[in-house]
Amino acid sequence: MARRRRTVGMAKSLRGENELLQYNIHPLHETLVANTEPLIRMEGVSVRRNGVLLLDAVSLAVRPRRIVTLVGPNGAGKTTLVRVLLGLIAPETGLVRRRNDALVIGYVPQRFQPPPALPMDVDGFLRLAGASTAAQREQVLDSIGAGGLLRRPLRALSGGEMQRVLLARALLRKPDPLVLDEPAQGLDVHGQQELYALIVRLRDTAGCGVLMISHDLHLVMAATDEVVCLERHVCCAGKPEDIGAHPEYQRLFGRDLAGLAPYRHRHDHHHDLHGDVVPDPQRCSAQGERRG
Repeated sequence: MARRRRTVGMAKSLRGENELLQYNIHPLHETLVANTEPLIRMEGVSVRRNGVLLLDAVSLAVRPRRIVTLVGPNGAGKTTLVRVLLGLIAPETGLVRRRNDALVIGYVPQRFQPPPALPMDVDGFLRLAGASTAAQREQVLDSIGAGGLLRRPLRALSGGEMQRVLLARALLRKPDPLVLDEPAQGLDVHGQQELYALIVRLRDTAGCGVLMISHDLHLVMAATDEVVCLERHVCCAGKPEDIGAHPEYQRLFGRDLAGLAPYRHRHDHHHDLHGDVVPDPQRCSAQGERRG
């Protein structure tokens, strides 16, 4: 039995036309997660364009209150996978199953650059998400640390501000799950830390499932429940603390990078959207107690 449990806890290499991805989790939570119906799942999905195989029998699932991070080299098919999930590309083989017909997917693109002459403020941009009140739009901005941006012109936003506005637009649709394509693109390391921490809070407070594409391996490992390595097919999948030792992960990213421990950022302040330091009394107090 002990040997079996150790085997279940290891990251598994998966490839098969009809094989569903089985995620590796702590034994105490294994039954709970296995019995939770996925919000959305792919089953043996393959995509071919102009004779080139972009996805090969890919299976994965996104469940409530779970962050799944998709990693892989350029050209691995990550963006193609997201487009299949969004219904923008029909798979050549395989299926995409949603928990119900009313499921709403919130999508945050990799980048959005508004035209310089576009006469639109943040409020007008958020109204494009659908029916909402000004109070609701302001509240969702406040909830993600972007309060005060409602009347700002889109063209005047920094990269970090724009990413949060895109996230607010997705959240206004009351989605489940959220799909984030390189959400920390163009942010400095402090902005990345704050954004990933925000995504974790959204998982915990809103209870939504999250599928995230990322290249920030060292940072994102601390902000995810599951990692899926993609190179047109699923090379390996598992918990962040296990996946770094998997041979396929090391093959994709190199032993030096793959061996990095999950990054845990702890100090007595955080950074606002502009990167400025903002003292955090709770963190200061907690660190003082640990030093004492």
